Amino acid sequence: MKKLLAFLLMSALLLSFAACTTGNGAGTTEAPGTTAGDPTPGETTGESKPVGVMTYAQYIGAELDTEVCIEAYVQATQSWWDNKITVYLQDRDGAYFAYEMACSEEDAKKLTPGTKIRVSGFKSEWSGEIEITDCSFTFVEGGDTFVAEAIDLTALLSTDDLIKYQNQFASFKGMTVVSIEYKNDAPGDDIYVTLSKNGSNFSFCVERYLTGPETEVYQAVGALKAGDVIDVECFLYWYESVNPHITAVKASENVPGEVKPEGVMTYAEYIAAELETEVVIEAYVQATQSWWSNKITVYLQDRDGAYFAYEMACSEDDAKKLTPGTKIRVTGYKSEWAGEVEIIDCSFTFVEGGDTFVAEALDVTDFLGSDDLIKHQNEFVRFSSMTVVSIEYKNGEPGDDIYVTLSKNDTNYSFCVERYLTGPDTDVYKAVGELKAGDIIDVEGFLYWYEGVNPHITAVKAAQ
Repeated sequence: MKKLLAFLLMSALLLSFAACTTGNGAGTTEAPGTTAGDPTPGETTGESKPVGVMTYAQYIGAELDTEVCIEAYVQATQSWWDNKITVYLQDRDGAYFAYEMACSEEDAKKLTPGTKIRVSGFKSEWSGEIEITDCSFTFVEGGDTFVAEAIDLTALLSTDDLIKYQNQFASFKGMTVVSIEYKNDAPGDDIYVTLSKNGSNFSFCVERYLTGPETEVYQAVGALKAGDVIDVECFLYWYESVNPHITAVKASENVPGEVKPEGVMTYAEYIAAELETEVVIEAYVQATQSWWSNKITVYLQDRDGAYFAYEMACSEDDAKKLTPGTKIRVTGYKSEWAGEVEIIDCSFTFVEGGDTFVAEALDVTDFLGSDDLIKHQNEFVRFSSMTVVSIEYKNGEPGDDIYVTLSKNDTNYSFCVERYLTGPDTDVYKAVGELKAGDIIDVEGFLYWYEGVNPHITAVKAAQ
């Protein structure tokens, strides 16, 4: 019935889709392979598609219950049965969920991660999940392979942007276990997992047909207790809301709500403090600027947020001990300069016997242009697939700061290579100096502010 309806609705497109219903791609032109990456869903990476095959943007734009044809790479499969298999698929622009795809048992064994296939079926929706149904597939012979890395979407929880990543392989960090429940109340079926972040609860699932009772993740999730803080990898499935299918869990290093000693502020208390008032914080060194005249400027972060200690009193001997991960207590005054919130007139002591913490870069690309970006001020962050607009040296020649203008979605942003953080002798300073307008790069750095976002760059690489 669906196919008859689609025929009537799309008769004008039959010729273009004919290639999707014959053979294994013979007679089509395969797109050259590109390297894996994390583009904003729907934003093309430039990967072309053969005639009759939709781009991800075209797939997203297609009406429900119409015929679709896509090429993508297997990421995982659910159990094969009755000549059907359900497949998690992804390309370099987005992800797909092929539900009960027609498949022989022999072919099911070939659907290993990275395998490229062409899928023809009908775009459908079930309880919020967009999927391809009534579908069949062919292998794309001679195609490249692609296995997606988990994209960290923790910061997008509770936002309308999360659904743009539906079905992608994702990670969520620092999630607190609220409850673990087995479907039908006993191990062997799905596990319903409620996790919380920043006071909100989210429903996750261990799908038995994806990761059954014999798998490590099923057993690990079954052993979790309320209050455990975990990092999760999963496929971003939807069921009446976000309902990721878990593929891996581990104890989290990103433990929220870190308890502070008496007299030491939590990050929330620090943020709420008035400017020009005394503050006391404990945090971990992430990087330092050059020591001089018994002063050093330090980038600090704990598991809840980040701080910038400007020209902190420090001996030369102690400066050498301020290595990444070192925990210190800082006393000073909360101040603001051109939008940057910092601690000035400050001194410090080492926290003896303290643990260590070095932050992983949080991808905040999707926050560019939004009011939410400043909430991550001074954190160690990453921006993906930024286009170089211009490179300028302060004072006109190498040796001083480098002013870097990068663009995303036709909007320009100012970045900086701060010579006291990453000077002319560093790899990043030299690499940035070699960039050309039009280069597309991934950037890591500290989310400094100067009359607007002005990150201090610590690493660049060609965008994937």
